[in-house]
Amino acid sequence: MRTSLRGARDAIFWTLCAGALLLVVAPALAIIGSLLQQAWPVLTLHLLTTTTAVDGLQNALLGTLVLCVGILVLAGPIGIAAGVYLAEFGPPARSSWLRLGSETLAGIPSIVVGYVAYLVLDEELHWGYSLLAGILALSAIVLPYIVKTTEVALRQVPTTLREGAAALGLPRHTTLRRVLLPPAIPGIASGLVVALAISVGETAPLLYTVGFSDNNPTPYLFQHPLGYLTYVVFLNATLPTRQEHQVAAAAGVMIVLILIVLIAAGRLIARRAARHAARMAN
Repeated sequence: MRTSLRGARDAIFWTLCAGALLLVVAPALAIIGSLLQQAWPVLTLHLLTTTTAVDGLQNALLGTLVLCVGILVLAGPIGIAAGVYLAEFGPPARSSWLRLGSETLAGIPSIVVGYVAYLVLDEELHWGYSLLAGILALSAIVLPYIVKTTEVALRQVPTTLREGAAALGLPRHTTLRRVLLPPAIPGIASGLVVALAISVGETAPLLYTVGFSDNNPTPYLFQHPLGYLTYVVFLNATLPTRQEHQVAAAAGVMIVLILIVLIAAGRLIARRAARHAARMAN
């Protein structure tokens, strides 16, 4: 009797868990399915080889990728270095103030960050709509996420590894590089993926700092606007024609594909780092 009751409870529990998972997954699948259904007629080679001037997405896709690379180059090292400082080197009093500043920055709406960037960079410094202004604005938005995940990842490294490195007389920088960072890489990679995913989906800060251009990206950092996918979704969804709506849905599909690639890359990095950490432990 008790065994059958326990089995019934287990079945109810796992049914509830499966239902909760379905509630999480179903909306995402519905969104992706709706986008694919609307975008299917225009998902051709023409979409990737022409610009938005002729209902293509080449310039918007390239612009989004350029922004991602810029954020990875600028915000990545700064955020990781700040997280390392908070986790390993910062005095408690100073670290608490730095965390407060980081958390406050994370709570500022992205449109406010974009507007301030517009006033300072575009107007005061006369950069105009430019790639660098957009990268700086997006970096300010995503930095707190990189800092927090880096700090948390390092603090989750077992204390025994620090004690063992100290017992061997290793310098702090060597301990950090050879002992602490390898097992923390999965968490750090997750933070970078989250930061890039947030930046890919932003529109408001880029409206103020980057503007929009129907041309492909140029190597110039100033006085040259840039195309990006979220603007295509933002603008084309408000237009009356079915063709423009299909292009907007296609831009949404491209954004989802970029997010999937980012998540897959993050998981690959995390798995390799975990295997490396396991070899070190053995």
